[in-house]
Amino acid sequence: MKWIGERISFVDNKDKLTVVIYPPKIGIKYQLVVFWSLLWLAIGAYVTSQFFYVTNQKEQITLIIFMSFWLYFAVRVGKTLIYLTWGREYIKLDKEGLHVKIATGKYGKSKRYFLENLQRFDVVELKETSFQAIYESSAWVKGSNRLSFEYLGKVFTFGRKLNEKDTTILYKLLLKRIEQLLRQRK
Repeated sequence: MKWIGERISFVDNKDKLTVVIYPPKIGIKYQLVVFWSLLWLAIGAYVTSQFFYVTNQKEQITLIIFMSFWLYFAVRVGKTLIYLTWGREYIKLDKEGLHVKIATGKYGKSKRYFLENLQRFDVVELKETSFQAIYESSAWVKGSNRLSFEYLGKVFTFGRKLNEKDTTILYKLLLKRIEQLLRQRK
């Protein structure tokens, strides 16, 4: 097994390439996100309990609107925590095609993409000064994928929250193997 950076491991055999992308290790930021999530859940529990004591309909509507926003962010941060704790991305490239599995622990469904139908395999660029790049660097965000390809008219992505160096190396490795497998088929 070889490594690309600290997050990507791969095994390159004669007939297949297997890549595992691990979630980023964010150190103390992870603990802060857990603490923030617990506080967020406590706020939600308190506001929910107060909903049943309010008799004014306008205040109930206000609490419902607040709780809808609260629930949205609770789910987003919850998904991020699950990804940071147990998330993995498995990529397998063999004679059958490109297999991508976004997994939580051992759960996840592998999707197969035939090599002949892959088009426009590319790196998703993020400008360093853009809002998206700043948002991506946040600890409470799962982040976006950095590699994309078009398959039968639809765009698919993988490589969540990879840095530019690791993305480029992984892109070149996958592209080289895809071209090699396509040449063997002809």
